[in-house]
Amino acid sequence: MSTKHSKAAEKFLKNKAQAQWHNETLWMVREKRDKISKEVPEWEQLRHKSQDIKRYTNSHLAELLVQFEENATKNGAIVHWAKDDEEYREIVYKILKNHKVERFIKSKSMLSEECGLNPFLIEKGIDVVESDLGERILQFMDLPPSHIVLPAIHIKREQVGEVFEEKLGTEKGNSDPTYLTHAARKSLRDNFLHAQAAMTGCNFAVASTGDVVVCTNEGNADMGTSCPTLNIAALGLEKIVPNLESLGVFTRLLARSATGQPITTYTSHYRNPRQGGEYHIIIVDNGRSELLADADHVDLLNCLRCGACMNTCPVYRRSGGYSYTYFIPGPIGVNLSMAKDPRKYSDNVSACSLCLSCSQVCPSRIDLGEQIYKWRQKLDSVGKASKEKKVISGGLKFVIERPKLFNFALKCAPIVNVTPRFMKYNGLNDWGKGRELPEFAKESFNTMWKKNKIQGEVKR
Repeated sequence: MSTKHSKAAEKFLKNKAQAQWHNETLWMVREKRDKISKEVPEWEQLRHKSQDIKRYTNSHLAELLVQFEENATKNGAIVHWAKDDEEYREIVYKILKNHKVERFIKSKSMLSEECGLNPFLIEKGIDVVESDLGERILQFMDLPPSHIVLPAIHIKREQVGEVFEEKLGTEKGNSDPTYLTHAARKSLRDNFLHAQAAMTGCNFAVASTGDVVVCTNEGNADMGTSCPTLNIAALGLEKIVPNLESLGVFTRLLARSATGQPITTYTSHYRNPRQGGEYHIIIVDNGRSELLADADHVDLLNCLRCGACMNTCPVYRRSGGYSYTYFIPGPIGVNLSMAKDPRKYSDNVSACSLCLSCSQVCPSRIDLGEQIYKWRQKLDSVGKASKEKKVISGGLKFVIERPKLFNFALKCAPIVNVTPRFMKYNGLNDWGKGRELPEFAKESFNTMWKKNKIQGEVKR
């Protein structure tokens, strides 16, 4: 049975050159992660420590969130709580409306993608500008990110050049990366200078100090918040960390896992409002508290959003981010989408080979592959199990439970080797699309085992 994911992946793979480039580029990032992690002798201890801290945070979330709110308020910030995406959008809009903001600049935030902030504000007449280069390119192209750290990884520089010709008036046919970067910088400088309010995401929120910590390589978050006196930060409640010592563990893991760097170029701490201005912090639930009650999947709240699971995933690398139906693709996206709405996003669970490479690279040791397997076991309970697979599984069960029938089937299996191709490869054989069936051995393992066992007994 073809799923939405498999159909979208098939479309992505039609451009073989780009699919190969996408696969090789992300694998290069994975190799960088492997190389730099081996330079840290205590790497595995850090991963265990990260898991322990996150599990502690999840089990003490209420008190840590209150502690963060108290300290942030003491620092002069105004803290808001949003139970869902609608409330989050309304809070942001109310803040901007009260200050008569028309020009709004943002740094990269997957939470705003999750909650559909940009189209909501644009519909209200607010000019929203993404300041992350990848996000800005995608905003020009009216596309969502295809990767949580490298949002425009699927876009080649020639495509960027064409978009910049149209949107920024750059030289026709010039796709030199340095030239395009300078063009984007010049355009964004004007946006930074004239923005009336700025917004950042949040990588970590430190409960003991009230700090919001933002990690970037472009410095766009710092640029955006430097001119306007009205600044906003928004975070999912799982971003809370207990103290600065815990933060040190995560910052050592984050960039190494994400891009193979020792640390991001900028690790900025936001604490106080600008002089004469306001600093608003919005803490968003949007279904996260429900995960706390799910023993099988609560560890999803451990995610640092580093993207390492995507960089290593053979399915994501070969099918692209847009083949997934959730705004976050890859192994973490499969899990988060099922936690969000298993009926709506059930197609995504097919996008996993269960190689478990994602579990091996996760800096917080989330058992991502194992959790996807658990979601598959729940598909029938939500009415989303494949009818075809259920029939096939039922047939296999019937045969395997009957030894005589099973052994007879094994003896007949080599007939497939000489069966005409049109009978083996047709519309009924989804598995055979793009793959060759293995050649069946003339002698089954059962027969070989029995024969060798008998011969052994005779020799003795």
